[in-house]
Amino acid sequence: MTKKANPGHAHAEKLTRPVAGKSIALKELSAYLSLSQSTVSRVINGGAKAHRIAEATQQRVLEAAASFGYEANVIARSLRQKRTFTVGVLVPEISEGYSTAVLSGIEDALLKEGLFYFVASHRHHEELLAEYPRLMISRAVDGIIAVDTKMSEEVRVPVVAVSGHWHNQNSISVELDHIQAAHLALEHLQKLGHQRIAFIKGQSFSSDTSRRWKAIREVAKKLGIEIHPELTIQLVSPDAGPEPGHQATQELLARRIPFSAIFSFNDASAVGAITALREAGLQVPRDVSVVGFDDVLFAASSHPALTTVRQPLRQMGQIAATTLLGLIQGDGKLAPGSVITVHPEFVIRKSTTRSPH
Repeated sequence: MTKKANPGHAHAEKLTRPVAGKSIALKELSAYLSLSQSTVSRVINGGAKAHRIAEATQQRVLEAAASFGYEANVIARSLRQKRTFTVGVLVPEISEGYSTAVLSGIEDALLKEGLFYFVASHRHHEELLAEYPRLMISRAVDGIIAVDTKMSEEVRVPVVAVSGHWHNQNSISVELDHIQAAHLALEHLQKLGHQRIAFIKGQSFSSDTSRRWKAIREVAKKLGIEIHPELTIQLVSPDAGPEPGHQATQELLARRIPFSAIFSFNDASAVGAITALREAGLQVPRDVSVVGFDDVLFAASSHPALTTVRQPLRQMGQIAATTLLGLIQGDGKLAPGSVITVHPEFVIRKSTTRSPH
């Protein structure tokens, strides 16, 4: 029996019901339905609602998948190739910011290839950092993507890290060029005449913290910018939102040491800093300029709109996922232990201006 696509989809392939021993690929099913592979994969893997896929489209996909035995053949393919076509993703937390942007890129790449993935959020709890990789392996994942999360050398599946900075022989790391990022931000503030810059460092558990601070110190020295210890403070709270930056800036202000700009570890803490400055009767950027890091979705809509270092977070997620697939498939393009470097941009908005001093 041959089933035809809806009228108007002339380019769709005709597809016959597979015979025993043969399987239908996602590409074939997508072509038959005249839909993208990612749309078909999202419906089959339960992601239709999150991506607002129309119910009529969902019904078409599920009916065709059932008609051609797609899901049954996925199981057969797994057995035949000794793979589960499942990937585990470890993140510190899931919020509207860094992790969500990276996950979006991971999802794009994995769903395009018809892979299922699940996410575990460890909140920096040591017992979960140790337990989750073991649980993922016990569920037969083909590989793991670790986002800002340190992994053990003992993990026995391919691993790709996003902002890992803990290089070992078993993983590939996708990392930002932090020297370039620091140069973009500090040169911008220097050109605006800022001499006394306060720095809000990241939490000690973040993989990016030490690498980014080292880059800032190195670039500041080259530019002739003095880093004042009394104007340097570290985020303490594990919360992902603006409150850690709010608390840090309150402490900076309590020291009563003048500064004209703040360079904050991420956009969330920069927004918290702006709130604390406003509560102290200071205006941004008239009195104090503020620079963030990441360029997450809310950076452009904050008040004032945030000047920030843009990490290509979605691209980093995509790179991590495609790199992991290459490791799983043994394509030999990159060996474990390799580092993939991505580059930042600098986005000037309304939170910085010339120094008032």
